Amino acid sequence: MKRILFAVVILTTGAITFSGCKKYLNVTPIDNLSGNNYWQNQKDVEAFTTGIYNQFRENTLSSPYFATTGDLRCSPAIATPGLGRTYITEIATNSLSILINSTGYYQEIFNYKSLTQWNNWYKMVQAANILYVQADKVEALSAEQRKKYRAEAVFLRNLAYFFMVRQFGDVPYYTKAYNQAALPRMKMVEVLNNCIADMKAVKNDLPWTYEDPSIVGIRAMRGSAIALMMHMNMWAAGFTEGDKTSYYTAVDELGQEIMSTNSYELLPITRTKEIFKGRTKESLFEVLRSLNYGEYSTGNYLYNTFTDMVLHYPHKPVKSITKSYIYYNPKFMAKLYPSGTPDKRSEYWFDPATIYATDGSWELLKFVNIFAAEGEDVLPDDDLIVFRLPDAILLRAEAQAELGNEDGAKASLNLIRARAVATPVTESGKELKDAIFYERCRELMGEGHYYYDLVRTKKVLDKEYCFSPIPVEAFKAGAWAWPIDKSALIDNPYMVLNNYWK
Repeated sequence: MKRILFAVVILTTGAITFSGCKKYLNVTPIDNLSGNNYWQNQKDVEAFTTGIYNQFRENTLSSPYFATTGDLRCSPAIATPGLGRTYITEIATNSLSILINSTGYYQEIFNYKSLTQWNNWYKMVQAANILYVQADKVEALSAEQRKKYRAEAVFLRNLAYFFMVRQFGDVPYYTKAYNQAALPRMKMVEVLNNCIADMKAVKNDLPWTYEDPSIVGIRAMRGSAIALMMHMNMWAAGFTEGDKTSYYTAVDELGQEIMSTNSYELLPITRTKEIFKGRTKESLFEVLRSLNYGEYSTGNYLYNTFTDMVLHYPHKPVKSITKSYIYYNPKFMAKLYPSGTPDKRSEYWFDPATIYATDGSWELLKFVNIFAAEGEDVLPDDDLIVFRLPDAILLRAEAQAELGNEDGAKASLNLIRARAVATPVTESGKELKDAIFYERCRELMGEGHYYYDLVRTKKVLDKEYCFSPIPVEAFKAGAWAWPIDKSALIDNPYMVLNNYWK
């Protein structure tokens, strides 16, 4: 950390503009963003800000980040036999050492070792710290513009910390611009408490939404901030010993706030393709992806999404791809979608004829916006969903249940079920809490939440919920987190690695 010079973040990410998809992917020469001419006007601030968003894209798409860390780990996903995807088994069984140390084609393509390194997350943190300071000094900005850019800086900084906490546990924490000091790891609940207070101070400086539809969801909105705060509170509650009431109360109140605005809404399930293409009123935050403008002409972004694993011909219009790389354990699928039980998601997101299949015919059809890329593969170009309105509503339902407000929890949960034309939930007690958990499994499959829900609720310890449970003592030793690469020790005498993975 001491030696990274984060002011060069735009060198590594490229500066891009958000005024429409094509322009969004144009790279501004670094010469135009440095020297005496920099930090002079809104264009400079905008370029630096969009560079941070692009760093987040790099962090989450240069490896199969969401699929590996959130969807498949300790999951009921099974590699389809005969396709050579043994790495899926290693993820699902928590065999991270084997996964990280593997060599060959798939390691080269998927770059799993990068998941042990946090330098790119700290590039994002430090750039956000710089933006927070510098935006306030640009006289060409109005007072409202300064407040908005500073709020975006706080959101992006805390987004990075939240992702690191879920992946590594305790992490070094700082908010000082141009930081060069070596720092120890801070307890993750303390990091989250700092982030929550940080977000609370600025969230109302973000707009509820944008008039420009091309940046809805891909630029931080107030709903983005609320969703992030809800997740941080729920994660902190999961790792707090003693009274968790304040965290659950905060989630309930934040959920009420986001559900009371008309800026966001649940769209009919018949509009699935629109929902997952992105930038709708259901989106709270997402990463823009588009093959139309050559975004995947370099690097390995083409393959690093969950969608590559769960589709085959004709949804991948290459006749030789006849099987999905994974399927989900049919017992798990039957738990989510019992035969004969109404739920439109089983019709729009799956082929009902193969929903319990184990022969490679299984598909998850949420992500079917196809772009015919050149080469051997054809993949969807949906945006990468980070936070979506149903996620926030279900977090609120979970918090309400923990607070003993079962009527409120059922009302929130049944909003999601009503959209799916599914039977309302009437259970109470443990059965209600289980219903909320499994509703998150249904609604958010493939969106990077499953493993994190297991961990924060401690269901990852229980074979009733987890197909590859982590033993209690291993969990306490840090088996739930990722290994930290030894590069974190360089020039930092205060740093320690994750003990379990040593």
